[in-house]
Amino acid sequence: MRDTAGDDEGVVLYWRPMCVFCIRLRLRLRFSRLRYTKVNIWRDPDAAAFVRSVANGFETVPTVTVAGHALVNPSKRELWEAVERHAPQALGH
Repeated sequence: MRDTAGDDEGVVLYWRPMCVFCIRLRLRLRFSRLRYTKVNIWRDPDAAAFVRSVANGFETVPTVTVAGHALVNPSKRELWEAVERHAPQALGH
């Protein structure tokens, strides 16, 4: 298990298998220079509990933390803006 409060410095993508929205975001990030950690909430009960805590009790994924700031089902643009603001080091310049 890992600390699921979110990485205070980087980017964590909480996802689950078969989630169309997760697949879409992961595909959009595949060839980006963004460095992030993926956490499958079906394999990590603490991660699932964290997602519920920031998504009004639901396991809404993808949920992403950027330097501890939670984004529920963000677009790539929303995620990128949060990364530029809170964790530019994750962009791998």
